Amino acid sequence: MADPESEKQDFRLELAQQVFLYRSTDIAGLDKAQLQEQILQTIFSKGLAPYYEHICGELGWELQQSKLQEMQASNAKQLEDLAAKIKDAEENLGETEVRDALHARATFLGDTGDCEAAAAAYKETEDKTASGASKADMVFAQIRLAILYQDWHCVKRLLLRAKTICEAGGDWEHKNKLKVYEGVAAMYSRDFKRAAELLLDSIATFTTSELFSYTSCVSYAVASSLISLDRVSLKARVVDSPEIRSVIGRVPALEACLNALYDCAYREFFRALLGVIDVIRGDMYTHPHVRYYMREVRLVAYNQFLESYKSVTLDSMATAFDVGLPFLDTEVADFICAGRISAKIDKVAGILETKR
Repeated sequence: MADPESEKQDFRLELAQQVFLYRSTDIAGLDKAQLQEQILQTIFSKGLAPYYEHICGELGWELQQSKLQEMQASNAKQLEDLAAKIKDAEENLGETEVRDALHARATFLGDTGDCEAAAAAYKETEDKTASGASKADMVFAQIRLAILYQDWHCVKRLLLRAKTICEAGGDWEHKNKLKVYEGVAAMYSRDFKRAAELLLDSIATFTTSELFSYTSCVSYAVASSLISLDRVSLKARVVDSPEIRSVIGRVPALEACLNALYDCAYREFFRALLGVIDVIRGDMYTHPHVRYYMREVRLVAYNQFLESYKSVTLDSMATAFDVGLPFLDTEVADFICAGRISAKIDKVAGILETKR
């Protein structure tokens, strides 16, 4: 297998992340002017005419007609050339060459952000394709295009198509790729338990660098595992995983958070958690769930802490977590009322009694 960090991420997903950062209002230190310049530079250099119109409308940017017309003219010329190659293949060459020419057109339309035309072109290509692996690759390409437009309904529909293809005749590599794509969708849909299972299964044989780097895959897997795996599973599948240990140091806050939680070092855990939240807030897939994630990961720590006690004073628990007593009192009470912590609070004595 090639070095998972050496493969290049799909430029459309890099662009989608930049657009997400430009839209964000709760991430400090962003240079919005520089981001806009980078976004437009990618759009103009890649000929993303349809996406240019889309993003200018969404963000209220002034649309430069001269740039749009220049991209449209260039794209039309390249489509003419591709059509000529398709015609030549149909008249003079074999089925394989026809299929390759059709695929080149579909890829071009996808790369220039034309969703409808790309979908039709991929369908035409798929009809002439026998290989399950090749069909899966075409669906994966369409998923990445849908992510650029943040069309998650389309992503889910395409994932069902990819799953059908892989079950019918996909090879091991594409079935593993599908797990990563499904893991991303699960994560975006706040199903962190499923995301953890899918991504952890994919780490040892990761080949999906068109989506994100190997380090990112490990980071997503670990972050998802922190709020979804029990302590024994976390130890076996994450803490002791050689693949995870080899790269988790590239995300220091996540490494510190994982180790502190497992070592029951709750003060250090809460401190490291701030850095993890910054990472989650700055990522387009996890940003929508920042507040949810903060509460869920603290709940995991609270329940783990209480495993060792029949009763404990709120003062000592607040000290262990290095948080204020009023904050802890309110949050733990909320979790108890929601049935997430099996305990009761003796407010007069300042004691938390577990119901184990």
